[in-house]
Amino acid sequence: MTQAPEHGAAAAHVAEAVREAIVRGEYAPGARIRQEVIAAQTGASRVPVREALRMLAADGLVTLVANTGAWVSSLSLAECQEIYRVRERVEPLLLRMSAPLLDASVIDHLDGLADAMSSSTDPEQFLALDREFHLTTYSGARTVVLTELVHRLWNRTQAYRRVYTRLMDARSRQTVHDEHRLIVSALRDHDIDAAESLLATHIRRTRRQLSSHPEVFAAPHGEQTPH
Repeated sequence: MTQAPEHGAAAAHVAEAVREAIVRGEYAPGARIRQEVIAAQTGASRVPVREALRMLAADGLVTLVANTGAWVSSLSLAECQEIYRVRERVEPLLLRMSAPLLDASVIDHLDGLADAMSSSTDPEQFLALDREFHLTTYSGARTVVLTELVHRLWNRTQAYRRVYTRLMDARSRQTVHDEHRLIVSALRDHDIDAAESLLATHIRRTRRQLSSHPEVFAAPHGEQTPH
């Protein structure tokens, strides 16, 4: 993590550093977050660290327990399914708002990302490329709340996508790659209806496949969030 600025929005800086660490998988669901460790890593004092954790709790990424501490939030299978059902509906809408504003250079970049994912054998690299791919498809939209909502939903489910990515067989991986290429093709052809439909199917497929792996949602080892 980088050092926090000596003045200004220190809490926002710390929140972003911890958020990125959670998304990268440095903290697993249910892992304890120790304020003194975060303070040492970011160079921040305890006050902005506490405020940062409250910000992350508002985003659903962190669970705070009074007089006890902070843990990375975990999801049950039912909770993850609900988030994916929301994503199935709001992300195609965001894509529809974004697609007309994606120029040829962006489409070419998406094509390159699809190729890179197809040739990658590293699950972490695939996750990073997949995230960049989908968020880039939404980058043309100028929204009041929808873009932020989608980013938050992605962050909430990232840890479970990471585990599931490692469980995918060759057929599932090929299907994912084919769907990415079809989305790019639809965007290049300005066929927004097709792009929307493909994206909804893409998200739905992940939801259904996650439901077939309930072990992904088993309690992780280590310190757990108290109930």
